[in-house]
Amino acid sequence: MTQTSGAETPTQPTTEAGTLTQPTTQAEAETPTQPTLEAETPTQAAAPRKTPRIHRAWYVAAVAFVTILGAAAFRSMPGLLIEPLHDDFNWSRGTIGLAVSVNLALYGLTAPFAAALMDRFGIRRVVAVALTMIALGSGLTVWMANSLQLILYWGVLVGLGSGSMALAFAATVTNRWFTTRRGLVTGILTAAGASGQLIFLPLIAWMVEDGTWKPASVTVSLTALAVVPFVWLLLRDHPADVGIAPYGSEEFVPKPPPAQGAARRAVTVLFSAARTGPFWLLAGTFAICGASTNGLIQTHFIPAAHDHHMPVQAAASLLAVIGIFDILGTIFSGWLTDRYDSRRLLAVYYALRGVSLLFLPILLAESVHPPMIFFIVFYGLDWVATVPPTIALCREHYGDDSAIVFGWVLASHQVGAALVAFLGGVARDAFGTYNPVWYASGALCAAAALMAVVIRKRGTEPASAH
Repeated sequence: MTQTSGAETPTQPTTEAGTLTQPTTQAEAETPTQPTLEAETPTQAAAPRKTPRIHRAWYVAAVAFVTILGAAAFRSMPGLLIEPLHDDFNWSRGTIGLAVSVNLALYGLTAPFAAALMDRFGIRRVVAVALTMIALGSGLTVWMANSLQLILYWGVLVGLGSGSMALAFAATVTNRWFTTRRGLVTGILTAAGASGQLIFLPLIAWMVEDGTWKPASVTVSLTALAVVPFVWLLLRDHPADVGIAPYGSEEFVPKPPPAQGAARRAVTVLFSAARTGPFWLLAGTFAICGASTNGLIQTHFIPAAHDHHMPVQAAASLLAVIGIFDILGTIFSGWLTDRYDSRRLLAVYYALRGVSLLFLPILLAESVHPPMIFFIVFYGLDWVATVPPTIALCREHYGDDSAIVFGWVLASHQVGAALVAFLGGVARDAFGTYNPVWYASGALCAAAALMAVVIRKRGTEPASAH
């Protein structure tokens, strides 16, 4: 019995109108079914893939490390250029300190908005633009003629650029790509800034030894530009972009849609977090951290050593040694943060830092001697050891909003640094010595240790700032 052609015909693809296409020949009837247009359209998030032996998260962390390292070139400059700019333009140390303070303040105030912008536009775009701003601001100083231009280039452009890829960048990368080892990764990325200081401080000190500061500015500008292609080609925003789960997780996490209203979200998170006690204690302790590191030692140590007739290169080498031990101290602090109470760690760090600052006035001398080396080693170990436990406490209390909350806490860090960068220069002009600044900073660190102890564990506090 002859069968109908419909019985011999394989399942046919549909057209956009949804009607069947009938074959006109036997050859067409035997042709395999073709996929539909919808089946060829890729989904927005990559499908889960088998996790490679070395998780992609570690490559992303390595790219972030190099990026932060390259941006750290500028952080090495202000302390070295205070005296050359003072000699070249006859600007007061207070005026130069004002430009540094604007830079530090914007560095911090930009961070929470940058974290929200990364949620909106992606990490890669925000970081590439930030590096370009650093390169532009540093390069333009070569043609400046007055102190207002210094404030604009150093303070505004470099401040906004460096703030957009500050520690909030490290927190965002850690939160997205890792569910375990977060303390260790935070410590490694935080140490990247110290690694940059270690590399660039001796180089820039050698460049400005004869009072010529312009090659140093050009070097910083070119370094920031060199990192941009590296970021654009290798950095990825989310594990879903490469079809894998975050490190330490068995579950594939789809990439969330871009967050709308980045600025509004940053402000909303601030107002919500500001109604909680831990936020103010974390902000207060971190402001003192910034005052006693970036604002004090990084900005004023070299001029203070110069007051005691220590050669600039020797003083810069001591800061570079701080960078070496900062790497070790921060990574070790991250390891400790994964295992011990972050509040107690902060209390110990601040208390020991305050004691060491009280001894600094009697350690400064014309040459480097063993007690000064001991101070430098200790201060390096303690330099930003406070970052991993501070980020951990933000994560504990504020959950998914922790990167933005930490951005605001970092803003307080930089405001504290900005105040001491400016007031330290004013105090030196007024008293002819930095000794009052060392003693006041030591007392502030003691207060920070007490504040850390009274931060309560998460219980009644909300898990999110929303």
